[in-house]
Order: sequence, then C-alpha cells, then structure tokens
Amino acid sequence: MREFDEKSITRAVIGRLSECHDPRFKRVMTSLITHLHDFVRDVKLTEDEWLTAIQFLTDVGATCTDKRQEFILLSDTLGVSVLVITLNHPAYRGSAESTVMGPFYWEGAPDLPRGSNLAVGVRGEPAFYSGRVLSADGRPIENALLDIWSGDGDGNYDMQLPQETGMKARGRIRTDAEGRYWFRSIRPTFYPVPTDGPVGRMLRHMGRHPYRPGHIHMIVSAPGHLPVTTHLFVAGSQYLDSDAVFGVKESLVAQFDRHAAGVGPDGERIDTSFYTVNYDFRLRAAQS
Repeated sequence: MREFDEKSITRAVIGRLSECHDPRFKRVMTSLITHLHDFVRDVKLTEDEWLTAIQFLTDVGATCTDKRQEFILLSDTLGVSVLVITLNHPAYRGSAESTVMGPFYWEGAPDLPRGSNLAVGVRGEPAFYSGRVLSADGRPIENALLDIWSGDGDGNYDMQLPQETGMKARGRIRTDAEGRYWFRSIRPTFYPVPTDGPVGRMLRHMGRHPYRPGHIHMIVSAPGHLPVTTHLFVAGSQYLDSDAVFGVKESLVAQFDRHAAGVGPDGERIDTSFYTVNYDFRLRAAQS
C-alpha cells in the first residue's frame, strides 16, 4: 500500500520498524509515533502550526551554545525533566531527592578545601553551608564529593554575564572522615530563567511567569552510592509554589537562619548580616 489516510498512516510508520533489532528503541519509537500522530489528530494541527513548531525547534537548537542549553530549558519548563527524574529516581528511605540539573551546570569546577568561600567577588548576602553526607542507614561517608554551583545575589549565573570569562560561585568540596562538609557562598535569591530566546517566547504566549525560587545546586556523589543531582531551596522564597521548572521538593526546602553582623562560624569577622544553613544528604547504596 502506498496511499494512506489519517488512521492508516500511523500503522504504516510503525510497520517500518519491523526490521529494528533494538527492542528498547523500537518500543520508544512506536510509542512516540503513536502519541505524536494522536496529538496531531486530536488538535487537528494546521500546516501553518506545524511549520511554526518546526521553526520553534530550529530556533531552540540555534540558541544552544557551549554555555547555554535551550533544549534543557525547554524540557524543564514543560515539566519533562522532572517527570523523567521522578520516574528514574524514586524516593528511597529518606535518601536525598533528585531534581533538575538546569541549563547552567559547568563541568570542571575547581576542587577546593572545606571551608572555602565559593563566592569570592560575587554579589549577594553571605551564607555558611554545613552538614553531612550519610548512607541511607545513617553512616557517615568520607570523601563524598559535592559539586556546587549557584547564581549571584541578583540571580545571574557566571555564564550569563558577558564580562565574566571564568567560573564564579562554583566549586567541589569533599567530606571529612565523619562525613562533614562546610563552605561559604551566598544566600540564593529567586530569578527568572532566560527569556530572551524561543523558550521565553513560549512562556509569554502561555501566560506563565519565568521565575524560580532561590536555590543552590549540588551534585552529591560517593563511591558505592548512587549520585544525586539536587538543590537546596530557601525556605520562604518567593515562587516556591510556582517554580517555572516544577523542581521543588518539600524535602529540599532548607531554613536559612539570619544573623547580625559579627563573627561567623569560621571565626572571621563579617561586617554585614549573614545566614547559616545546615543540611544532611543521604545517599542510596548503588546495589539498593
């Protein structure tokens, strides 16, 4: 048969997978074709709308650079990223929950000693972070790695600032023999996801705001354990209930306690108010 109607075309395209020898790929593509064709039929997609969609995806790809991933932003804002994470990283015995990586991860942050200030030269209110990395049963994990990044006090990441050529508010910290970590950075504030590209146009057309609540990113890992890509959200931050990328998990909302100017936890004098936050991460064993 070489002529198809609106129903038979779907069966025909799926039928062309008959020689596919990759069972998982065949299953994924069969479902994708089925749902995509059902979507087109359901909304009675016009030719102009389809061409607009193709141009939109073309623009998303053209916006991507080595420092900006517009496709990740598209996935995040449509809730796909969180859905994939939820399916693949279910909550387990109090282990740290995963959430979106976001589009601003930059591989290769410097390894720094515990207690380092990750935010040297970065605008924002000082904050001291501490806690432990533990196994699911509460045992401390020595030499666990925290790969940390955040925006500045205005919500801008280093790679968004034209004048910045290096990394800012990023670093990798390892735990001590008792699983403890501590470092300095800033108290994160809410900020908008990038809106100067095609995803921003989509959000505006949807009538949605682009804001994320204040948070700091971490990838926490240790040998013999499953790594977790996660955040710490600032309790009370605006947009906790309407995160533009749907990434908030209640277990990741942390209390940032404010202190008057004075001596900080590291013994240094601080001439402005500062915050402290303490949070323990539990990692699931790789074989669990």
